[in-house]
Amino acid sequence: MTTFEQKTKALYQQHEELLTRKNEPVTAGNSSLGTFRFSQNGIYEKYRYPVLTAEHTPLEWRYDFSEQDNPFLMQRIMMNAVLNAGAIKFNGRYLVVCRVEGADRKSFFAVAESPNGIDNFRFWEEPVTMPDDVIPATNVYDMRITQHEDGWIYGVFCAERHDDSQPGNLSAATATAGIARTKDLKTWERLPDLKAKSQQRNVVLHPEFVDGKYAFYTRPQDGFIDTGSGGGIGWALVDDITHAEVKDEKIIYERKYHTITEVKNGEGPHPIKTPMGWLHLAHGVRGTADGLRYVLYMYMTALDDPTCVIARPGGYFLVPECDEYLGDVMNVAFSNGWIKDDDGRVLIYYASADTRLHVAVSTVDRLIDYCMNTPEDGLTTSASVETIKKLIEKNRQLANK
Repeated sequence: MTTFEQKTKALYQQHEELLTRKNEPVTAGNSSLGTFRFSQNGIYEKYRYPVLTAEHTPLEWRYDFSEQDNPFLMQRIMMNAVLNAGAIKFNGRYLVVCRVEGADRKSFFAVAESPNGIDNFRFWEEPVTMPDDVIPATNVYDMRITQHEDGWIYGVFCAERHDDSQPGNLSAATATAGIARTKDLKTWERLPDLKAKSQQRNVVLHPEFVDGKYAFYTRPQDGFIDTGSGGGIGWALVDDITHAEVKDEKIIYERKYHTITEVKNGEGPHPIKTPMGWLHLAHGVRGTADGLRYVLYMYMTALDDPTCVIARPGGYFLVPECDEYLGDVMNVAFSNGWIKDDDGRVLIYYASADTRLHVAVSTVDRLIDYCMNTPEDGLTTSASVETIKKLIEKNRQLANK
């Protein structure tokens, strides 16, 4: 066996060990990553290892295994990150449609599947071939997956292009919501991008018809980065998804001063239907002295009216911790995919620091309890203190019984 063959064999062995590594819930005794403050919060369990990283991508995507053409066995195409993934349970397998970012800064979609949703994820042989819209996008990312009652599986994602109205500014960009649909997550039909008066880079398709129309959760923005007059998570009904256009839009979850949603907020994956209402997972952004902080939060809306918020637990639901804090974009937790199992288990796929993909596990019952019984944000220090005092008094009375 030549040295090249030995190196190749070692690469495949190491890769297989990574792909087959067993994952386990984080507890105080088994984490080498530091102290996870919320590992025993009763709401969810985080898992010790990321489910997908750049190192999980197939070796054939990165290496030329021709000894003649690549005698030093270099990575010819380097992968930088695997992050923000849509998710779906399909034919009994747990699938995530990841955003994979190469060293060239271009993102693309790729499907990875697992037998249990926790570990042993393997990418499909090739990345997704996503057809272009009439005006090709420079970059696409952050796909939300919705299995709609019309029979199609839809992917809604951000399509980014240079803002040609500012030719001298190479950082000026525009964002629209790209829409594609599929039956098998292999062959995709590209539909025209969503038309809207504002920039839209955070759009989610509701899984059911509402008043006979397709319903979208939107996030109107004046610019690519700045929300400007955009007030929060919006809602719009569309007659024809093959020529989708936002004509009327209303805000259903507004931004608030000095909260986790002060700078912006946006819907994560499509909501989960439960007997008590629709469970929503979203992200909130606030400014800090160290830049923007992205966290996840939850809310619930009425079954008969997905625009009517019935539960609004205060504060964040999930934040980056320990090594999750470190990466390309620090202090970021983001989710655009979750899966509800038939037994009520909920797998929440979230990315940390725009670098890697993790999973946290909860149940529908726990998430409903969290939403319905967590106090709302009173929006002032005085209100927060009073809320804490009420809990103290309740526990004091219980202790005295």
